[in-house]
Amino acid sequence: MKIHSELLPGVFVLEPRVVVDCRGNFVKTYHKPEFNRLGIDYEVEEEFYSTSAKNVIRGMHFQTPPHDAVKLVYCINGSVLDVIVDLRKTSPTFGSSKSIKLSDANHLILMIPSGFAHGFLSLEDDTVMVYKASFVYAPDHDTGIRWDSFGFDWPVQNPITSERDAAFPGLADSVSPFL
Repeated sequence: MKIHSELLPGVFVLEPRVVVDCRGNFVKTYHKPEFNRLGIDYEVEEEFYSTSAKNVIRGMHFQTPPHDAVKLVYCINGSVLDVIVDLRKTSPTFGSSKSIKLSDANHLILMIPSGFAHGFLSLEDDTVMVYKASFVYAPDHDTGIRWDSFGFDWPVQNPITSERDAAFPGLADSVSPFL
């Protein structure tokens, strides 16, 4: 595994080793000693996945302290445009957003530290995203910002969103809990 790039300070795009043969491929998405070698201290507490239709936007989600989590996300079927927003008030990139395409073909993994809102646009039907989190889900600390409130140019008209995601406050109307 290697660090492919850094989208914003602390947000790493990881490139795993992929073994391909006549049967298909084998991808190791997490190996603590390998992460430590890369200088990343991370342990998984919970894992889940979502399945989305084309043009679904999920996000922009985060958990507030003390239940904030580092997330490791990747796509195992289909593709997404994965988006992050820096919510760290003292960061020089506060309010900045970045995106990257994650897919079953490119095998890229995004490591999102605490202090970022996260979401994605599903680019294909039956897209499956896997999330590994450093903290167990805490419903009372689960929140977000509205997906269309931070100046990101989503390449979709009339996206499919949940009522919950549509009801989040905009970035300008929210108070970040992150320093």
